[in-house]
Amino acid sequence: MKKKALLTSLILLLTISMFAQRGRDQSWNKEQQAIKNVIQTAYIDGLHNNGSIQEIMAGFHPGFNLLGVNENKLTKYPIYSWVQDFKIRKERNSRPMREEAKMVCEYETIDVTGNAAQAKIELYKDQRLIFTDYLQLYKFDEGWRIVSKIYYRH
Repeated sequence: MKKKALLTSLILLLTISMFAQRGRDQSWNKEQQAIKNVIQTAYIDGLHNNGSIQEIMAGFHPGFNLLGVNENKLTKYPIYSWVQDFKIRKERNSRPMREEAKMVCEYETIDVTGNAAQAKIELYKDQRLIFTDYLQLYKFDEGWRIVSKIYYRH
């Protein structure tokens, strides 16, 4: 009788654990998809492929910094400077971007813990790997926003 009760308890515990994991996986997948949407809309389609300023600003936090290394020194490039350069570039070339000239993104990893996330992505142009980017995001009341970036140029 004790074995039967133990077996029933074990099966019940495994079933509850399975459903809890499925719920967590669905929630995690939902967050992962929301992060991909922000990156695609604001960063890839926005900054790289001449998208709209409104979509760019919706996906980037105003305190965003792109961090780089130049001659062994850390450099910072805030979002307001990047957007200003983007506007100038877009005004100079108002024609729609050719499909083959567009940047394409492949998602390597997206790691989410609570309201913090990091995405490792690879950027390709003409099927050639150009950058590996590490984007950090926080989830605010209005949703996920990109707060910083480091990168490697291939």
